[in-house]
Amino acid sequence: MPKDFPRARRVADQIQRELPELIRQEVKDPRVGMLTITEVEVNRDMEFAKVYFTTMGGEAEHAACLQGLQRASGFLRSQLSHRMQLRVVPKLTFVYDRSVEHGMALSRLIETAVAEDAKHPKDE
Repeated sequence: MPKDFPRARRVADQIQRELPELIRQEVKDPRVGMLTITEVEVNRDMEFAKVYFTTMGGEAEHAACLQGLQRASGFLRSQLSHRMQLRVVPKLTFVYDRSVEHGMALSRLIETAVAEDAKHPKDE
């Protein structure tokens, strides 16, 4: 079981609060549209931060948004350094979060199963 690192968690929380505002206000890349930062994980030495995000749209839009975010990661890191009181701001790595898609797919499967079950009379 991994040990909890409270400072890394606080830094991750602050990055998760600051990044959406920075992306919305400062990133001018048209590939980066509306997105949601779902989670930020910072390793214990706070050198790297993995930023999970979701967007609406198809696979092409997800890939384009990821490319735009990767291209802007250095800029975003420098902007974070102005807003956060850290000696070293973690290097940002963006990852598309598929958990929302998986959750929606599971919900559809459950709804389908319930509907099918309702069609058949109960066996006793």
